[in-house]
Amino acid sequence: MRDICARTIAGALLAGSAALAGAAGRPFRFEELAKVERIGGFDVSPDGKWIAYAVGTPVIAENRTRSAVWIAPARSGAPRRLTTGDKRDSDPAFSPDGLRIAFLSNRDGTSQIWMVDLAGGEPSKATSFPTEVSGFKWSPDGRWFLITSDVFPDCADAACLERKTKEREKSPTKARVAERLLFRHWDSWKEGLRTHVWKLPVSGGAGVDLTPGDRDAPPFDVGGALDFDVSPDGRDFVYASNADKVEALSTNADLWIRPFSGGGDARNLTASNRAFDGSPRFSPDGKWIAYRSQKKPGFESDLFRLSLYDRATGATRDLTSGFDDWVDDFRWAPDSKSLFFVTAQKGHGAVYRVGIDGGAPREVWRGGTPSQIALSPDGSEVFLAASTLSRPAEILAARASGAPVAAARPVARANDGLLAQIELGAVSERWTKSADGRDLHAWLVKPPGFDSSRKYPAVFLIHGGPQGAWNDAWSFRWNPQVFAAYGYVVYAANPRGSTGFGQKFVDEISRDWGGRVYDDLMRQADDLESLPFVDRAKIGAAGASYGGYMIAWILGHTDRFKALVCHDGVVETRSAAYETEELWFPTWEFGGWPWESDLYEKWNPMNFAANFKTPTLVVTSEKDFRVPFGQGLGLFTALQVRGVPSKLLTFSDEGHWVLKPGNSRVWHAVVMEWLSRWLGGAKPDEEALSAVYSITK
Repeated sequence: MRDICARTIAGALLAGSAALAGAAGRPFRFEELAKVERIGGFDVSPDGKWIAYAVGTPVIAENRTRSAVWIAPARSGAPRRLTTGDKRDSDPAFSPDGLRIAFLSNRDGTSQIWMVDLAGGEPSKATSFPTEVSGFKWSPDGRWFLITSDVFPDCADAACLERKTKEREKSPTKARVAERLLFRHWDSWKEGLRTHVWKLPVSGGAGVDLTPGDRDAPPFDVGGALDFDVSPDGRDFVYASNADKVEALSTNADLWIRPFSGGGDARNLTASNRAFDGSPRFSPDGKWIAYRSQKKPGFESDLFRLSLYDRATGATRDLTSGFDDWVDDFRWAPDSKSLFFVTAQKGHGAVYRVGIDGGAPREVWRGGTPSQIALSPDGSEVFLAASTLSRPAEILAARASGAPVAAARPVARANDGLLAQIELGAVSERWTKSADGRDLHAWLVKPPGFDSSRKYPAVFLIHGGPQGAWNDAWSFRWNPQVFAAYGYVVYAANPRGSTGFGQKFVDEISRDWGGRVYDDLMRQADDLESLPFVDRAKIGAAGASYGGYMIAWILGHTDRFKALVCHDGVVETRSAAYETEELWFPTWEFGGWPWESDLYEKWNPMNFAANFKTPTLVVTSEKDFRVPFGQGLGLFTALQVRGVPSKLLTFSDEGHWVLKPGNSRVWHAVVMEWLSRWLGGAKPDEEALSAVYSITK
């Protein structure tokens, strides 16, 4: 065993959360996870008195999630539901006058904008766009909706869109023809459509395509679906788009500006940077455009910086120079003198404030992991949606001054009653050393009712990305608390390549997929084995995406684990490079194409199939275009031919993630049964297992 330096500290809980780990109650297995209500996107009213937010509820029997719009007082008081939530109501946004709330809903079959008065009443349909609305914003004057939708790029009006959509729906043939790359993405075929931003009158009437042309605007990845904004005076419209000829090979989104009236040509504001520029936001005084940027072309996981464009001079500058972690969601302060942004650092989330006149960013809040922030109209508070490993997302408010670092008060919660009835595992952190002296971080979650005198089986979790991290955050897919509830000590490792530990640490996994990171993980596995309450003979490992790749690499390089779970992992690096849809990814990670780089051969798990011994569950989905279906089938075939105990779980209606609640129930049942079979943890619900459709026995 290697020399290990480790220490344990208490896991952070959000301010105001109950100390749940010590409470007696039901174990938090999938049946309880499925009852957790999911707080989604939120908005603050213009007067700062109200918070509108969406709450989703899984419907297992129908394999879907329904959601409703709620409002809660920003200071104190009981929340109130505004919509029934029989279908999917989401993404609420207050009108600029604060009297109405617009939201997305599929209540009549397609996703459109609906509106409801703040005082309540029946919602009314606000748009009937021929194609589905995927996102929207209000214009500053409240007269327009700006929507994103996948449209036919040669259609200049809604009538054309409607005609072509109906023609396609009626066509008896469904053949596809492609003449360029990026013909499918994540889990969908492009179908000749482009994402565009249209402006639609709130009062009804004809709309205008603000991003015409045969390209996606906003871009399809790296940035976000709402990568656009309107100037406070309503004159200009800024958006992100990638104009490179072969989008599948490029991360070069740029900022473009044009008149909001729809006339005139778009002007490129960031042409000098060949890497990503996106997420533009006008300052409240209209003088600046803040945005996120990267510097390395072709590298989607380069450091995300917060940059500033001076509209008067055309000059740009980096506001976070010297800040070595990613800038995620950000917002302007009302006085236009500073910005607030979300980041992740060493497994924890934080909110920082940075002035436009320079100076180092200053921490305002820390605790859990925020997914979204907003500012109160007077700039005194930061509202955030945040979660921890022990608490689902809730909406909090913290002092914007951040001096000292502010505690947060709860504004909206959805699961207090459920959490009072269950018992969660205690969360702590582990630190150990890499071969080159780097600090390696991990989260440790103990089973509920933990008894230090016992020996427990354990599960070693490996995250995807590969540039990602296990943070102090809640998950509805790979939730360490759920694994712990089945009786396992859970060790969620953050080896090199993990975000939040400096960009150099992130960079060191590229072109070294099975090298130093594998050594890091084995040292962290040593740390797990060293725990006196862990049964060293009953440790399994599981991972998805890059984590799935590492499971396949482990298969060929060690038999230290008793069982493995490989979910949507790259297992044949050469074929995966040609089959995936975002081609900048393999060419960056492996230093070129397979005919140019020998790294595909060096880091190919299938070259070591002769060593496969460990029982392995393989999970793959037919609509996964990021790590295509054949990767999992190939691994399962190799395991079967080698005579290794193995099992294949596949979904015909999922992509890279298992998102539908009924499918999630099956996933948890099969995974937990596999781990129970080999490690001895609790077995899953037999009824859930009976829902699995076996194609061979």
